[in-house]
Amino acid sequence: MKNYRITVNGNVYDVTVEETGATASAPVAKTAPKAAPAPAVKAATGSEGATKINAPMPGKIISVKASVGAAVKKGDVILILEAMKMENEVQAPADGTIASINVNEGASVETGDVLATLN
Repeated sequence: MKNYRITVNGNVYDVTVEETGATASAPVAKTAPKAAPAPAVKAATGSEGATKINAPMPGKIISVKASVGAAVKKGDVILILEAMKMENEVQAPADGTIASINVNEGASVETGDVLATLN
């Protein structure tokens, strides 16, 4: 039997696989569970704000429309998220100032990832 740790859509699963057949294999050393690494393409700019803007669905950031320090009104477009070949506007949920942009253009994101924050 072999144990594997698999990450699917940000969820970590421990899987045990039974080998069948005549070939014997060397024992596999067991290690302590590891946390899933953060994607390398995401970079925070500025400090975190009180209001978080989360990804509504998995996709790819194709455009960042606002910058840190910019004043925004509720409904202003902050980012463009491509999902299933459609461009989706990620809008400011309230009036405020952009405190951080947590993704870069081209970054892949999962549902719930923090894309930006407002003060």
